[in-house]
Amino acid sequence: MRARISSGCAPPAARSWTPPEPLRHSLTRILPYTPRQLFDLVGDVERYPEFVPWVTRMRAWNRRPDGDGVTRLDAEAEVGYAIIKERFATRVRLDEPALAIDAELLSGPFRRLVNRWRFKDHPAGAELSFEIDFEFKSRLLQGLLAANFHHAVTRLVGCFEDRARALYGPGARR
Repeated sequence: MRARISSGCAPPAARSWTPPEPLRHSLTRILPYTPRQLFDLVGDVERYPEFVPWVTRMRAWNRRPDGDGVTRLDAEAEVGYAIIKERFATRVRLDEPALAIDAELLSGPFRRLVNRWRFKDHPAGAELSFEIDFEFKSRLLQGLLAANFHHAVTRLVGCFEDRARALYGPGARR
């Protein structure tokens, strides 16, 4: 009788390893607010713990001008969801003339993290566009989030929609 070794029991060198797929998502919403109102809301990173339930703490530092109407700052978020608790830092670029906000990873549990917010005029208010592209260093975290990633992004943007409604009123374009 000959023993068989399944691939799950094979020595590590015999298994093929593939890196986790990066998680990317983009969405666009038309909201009844001005692009400037939405830019100000998203750019006020210190207030995220007030309306994004899984952001438990946020601090910003090193705020500095970087050209005409552009500000840079560094921000560190502590996030918690179920049993997962992590901390990460990003460099944020607030471009007022372009009504654009970009954040890129400084440190944390990610191999890569980039997100982009854009705000444009629209006949019904503003077009909000959000893109996120990231990859965890941990395959376990990557796998846990991958299953619900698109839902999580939609929920995140929903938190900002709810906050806009609370600050500016429902359907209030000023």
